[in-house]
Amino acid sequence: MYATLFANTCPLAIIDGQVVGSVIAFRSQVDPSEIYLQDVMTHPSHRRKGITRMLVEEVRRQGLLWACRRLFLTSEPDNHAAHRAWLALGFSNIPGDTQDQGVSVIYDYKGPGKHRAVYERSIDAEPADGRLY
Repeated sequence: MYATLFANTCPLAIIDGQVVGSVIAFRSQVDPSEIYLQDVMTHPSHRRKGITRMLVEEVRRQGLLWACRRLFLTSEPDNHAAHRAWLALGFSNIPGDTQDQGVSVIYDYKGPGKHRAVYERSIDAEPADGRLY
């Protein structure tokens, strides 16, 4: 459904007829210059092959077409693999209320007791390592 209704911001990675990765992202209705990446998923057997990078880049390209300024996403504070991935993809961890194991966290970001690390990236910024894929 997302890939149909929100096809511009919900790309899929398909290898040999199987979905191996996807992004579910939405352009903000409150601030159309922002795109929120709700879910970023890559099948475990296909990780570390550039699939997430390719999918996020596809959303970024769409953001450029719409003249958006920012991509952002959240992650659970103890998801250290995600933290490393977001930094490698050019995202910055937004300063929050506290630090948890080196990750800045905003209290109650997704509701009471749902503390999250929040990451952002300028739409016009390329990943820190300069690779698009």
